[in-house]
Amino acid sequence: MGLRVSMEQIRGRDYQSLMRDFKGLDPNDPGQWPLLPRVTFLIAVFFAIVVGGWWLDWSNQLSQLDTKREEESRLKQEWKEKKEQAVNLPEYKRQLSEIDRQFGALLKQLPNRSEMEALLADINQAGLGRGLQFELFKPGSEVMKDFYAELPIAVRVIGNYHDLGEFVSDVAQMPRIVTLNDIAIETQKDGVLKFDATAVTYRYLDDDEVAKLRKEKAKEKAAK
Repeated sequence: MGLRVSMEQIRGRDYQSLMRDFKGLDPNDPGQWPLLPRVTFLIAVFFAIVVGGWWLDWSNQLSQLDTKREEESRLKQEWKEKKEQAVNLPEYKRQLSEIDRQFGALLKQLPNRSEMEALLADINQAGLGRGLQFELFKPGSEVMKDFYAELPIAVRVIGNYHDLGEFVSDVAQMPRIVTLNDIAIETQKDGVLKFDATAVTYRYLDDDEVAKLRKEKAKEKAAK
């Protein structure tokens, strides 16, 4: 019991001694403070500086660092993609040249404005050459696209099954592009068939027509 009382008295005296160290401190002369208050004050100042630096500057710097890291990652990815493109540039050029060649070959299958009448005559002659009777052959209005125009032609012919099949085959094998759409076949007397369809042919636009079409589209876009 006596030992316990002695320890409690020691602890009490230590606590009282600590309290006395923190009493009567002169804020204008911290150099004269006891050791413990000075150490405590320095630790408090240190943590205040750390917290203040974090709040005022370091947090922004860390945020900027994260931003720069993301930008670095993005730039590395862009550099990698551009490097792959540079490595494959000869192959890309070869493919582009092949596409241009194929496009040019397809474009040659489209007649120009001066050749349209000859093409219409060829379609008409293909039907007459198979012994078909034309009841209707009426070109419609052209539909302008980016670099070509579509010309629909309403066609109605009378003939037997075999001749109609040969006519369709002849049209498909023409050097110029012609498609047959909206086909309808109706049986007439004596097994004769009436063949209705919309033949669509195409022609490419010359430079003046392309320029005019682009101006019209620009005006429509500006009006909207």
